[in-house]
Amino acid sequence: MKKKTISFLLAGILLVSLLPACSANESSDPAAVPAATESNSENTAHKKMTEVTLNEVAHSIFYAPQYVAIEEGYFEEEGISLQLITGFGADKVMTAVLSGEADIGFMGSESSIYTYQEGANDVIVNFAQLTQRAGNFLVAREEMADFSWDDLKGKDVLGGRKGVVQYTM
Repeated sequence: MKKKTISFLLAGILLVSLLPACSANESSDPAAVPAATESNSENTAHKKMTEVTLNEVAHSIFYAPQYVAIEEGYFEEEGISLQLITGFGADKVMTAVLSGEADIGFMGSESSIYTYQEGANDVIVNFAQLTQRAGNFLVAREEMADFSWDDLKGKDVLGGRKGVVQYTM
């Protein structure tokens, strides 16, 4: 359990540290950046906030580090005014990014691969990772003691929307 907690915290720190790199500081005026001796709340008040729209594929417990960073004000401390939108599907998130409705799309890499393979003019770049494992679950109506993947042979498995999940069973 301790490993998972540390993993979530590190993933959150990674996300928070990568987002400032997505925007450039347009001001070359040193007076526009507050002195390092000022408190965080004073720093936030003086910074020019960069608006970023983040469209996530789904609202999930696996993205807890992101939600903690938002709630704790870490983005604001870095000068980012973050608007979080749930797209409810990687295809919708990709559409939002390609159309300019979102600056960042938080989803699996499959949508960018599909878009690239279809010859899109705008190539989407995968640049970060919040989770190391997919948040997918296999569930059954009844308990299956000593489960084995072989138990699925000849069974009907509901895997998600058409075109999103590769069926290999």
